[in-house]
Amino acid sequence: MTDTTAATTAQDLLNIEDVSKSYGTLEALRGVNLRIGRGELVGLLGPNGAGKSTLFQICSGLFAADKGKVELFGKTFREDPSFILSQLGVVFQSRSLDLDMSVRANLKFHGGMFGYFGRSLRLRIEAVAEMMDIRDLLDRTVRKLSGGNQRRIEIARALLSQPKLLLLDEPSAGLDATARLALVANLRGVVATKGMSILWATHLVDEVADADRIVLLIRGKVSCEGTPDEVIAQSGASDLTGAYVALTGVRAPPV
Repeated sequence: MTDTTAATTAQDLLNIEDVSKSYGTLEALRGVNLRIGRGELVGLLGPNGAGKSTLFQICSGLFAADKGKVELFGKTFREDPSFILSQLGVVFQSRSLDLDMSVRANLKFHGGMFGYFGRSLRLRIEAVAEMMDIRDLLDRTVRKLSGGNQRRIEIARALLSQPKLLLLDEPSAGLDATARLALVANLRGVVATKGMSILWATHLVDEVADADRIVLLIRGKVSCEGTPDEVIAQSGASDLTGAYVALTGVRAPPV
């Protein structure tokens, strides 16, 4: 099992140390340690209610931790929030597109918030449209698109700023099996070709089966961490799905 409290290195894009967060008497996170290096795909695996979304909200600056430290790209949100947000892409579990605007208009609006305009923005939109296979959707109204295509648009939007680190919180939530598999395959292609770091939160084991590392979060605590093979070995199971069941006590949801 990998040591979750390993010292931060110059290559770490995300460093979370002893982070806790409570809502009243509910302890959502309890002393979480996590780090992500350059070019890593890390699967944050855990059942619903494990604290994954709370951790993402803290990492994206929406919430502050009650205790502990969160550094992104060597900075804290208190020190330099603008710098962090310029390097970070986030896709939350809940949808946030303007349904009555076209796909292109949504992307232009988001790009403008990052200071991209004119030819620079047009080239970025073309690049993410190619990456996420949405070129034929750019002039369609978002409301008329399927859930799977809307999710592609949200991921394309997060990629506009060419982030060094992409946070994905249940990116396939609400999709049917066919759309989910297509989206997962597309995202894996992005990881392979662009080399960015990704923290991928999910309760669906197969989505992160080929991650560089798995971090298993249970009731707000990191239960174990390691490569998929290390997690499997620690559980005594024969595959990652079996390991998930053995370590969480929760039956893996159907894919």
